[in-house]
Amino acid sequence: MTGKKTSKLDPAQVADTALRLLDEHGLDGLTLRAIARELDVQAPALYWHFKNKQALLDEMATVMYRRMTAGPEGRPDPDLPWQERLLVVNRGLRAGLLRHRDGAKVYSGARFTGVDHAVDMERELGALTAAGFALPDAVRASTTAYLFTLGFVTEEQGTEPMPGERREGFDIAERAERLAAYPLAAAAGPQLFGNYDERFEAGLRLIVAGIEATYGPAASTASNAPTAPTVP
Repeated sequence: MTGKKTSKLDPAQVADTALRLLDEHGLDGLTLRAIARELDVQAPALYWHFKNKQALLDEMATVMYRRMTAGPEGRPDPDLPWQERLLVVNRGLRAGLLRHRDGAKVYSGARFTGVDHAVDMERELGALTAAGFALPDAVRASTTAYLFTLGFVTEEQGTEPMPGERREGFDIAERAERLAAYPLAAAAGPQLFGNYDERFEAGLRLIVAGIEATYGPAASTASNAPTAPTVP
């Protein structure tokens, strides 16, 4: 508890406090009452800013996003090819989500409270369209990579809520012993519940390769090329 009365609450200040409590208690244990107690105010004071918990999650996701993109590592080099840009952006997204317990759950479905994200979206879609993507394909490409990252981290944090913290029941050796009658399923353990850095990188590169093959400029040119007439 701060021990200090807060006469005027700032939404970002509340979100920052909420993110600290999130790391301690997880999303299920995060309540407006607990946040108010930490800020040394009455819970109704928070409803001036947030009508419900989802509104608070929206602000928390916005604060997370601003932190992800605040440093130079959050903005890809403008000279990078589009493939590398997608890799850099989504590596940064994963790193930002992993900074907080249940970070991916907070982020999922959130509505940003500002327009900061529009600046970055404009830049990234601009890079794809400049590389030859049609705008609808550029949107599908960026959102497919984004959804892969969000889903991957959601599953990752279901096993390891915080780095180095293993949830009970996900020990790979114990799992293999329990599934000994199913050798392929037992052997799949390390690929399902371990080596997250390596698996994320491999999966993301697979997504980017698929985007290039399906939506990339070369794929588009090939699909639009005239076909040779068939010989009767």
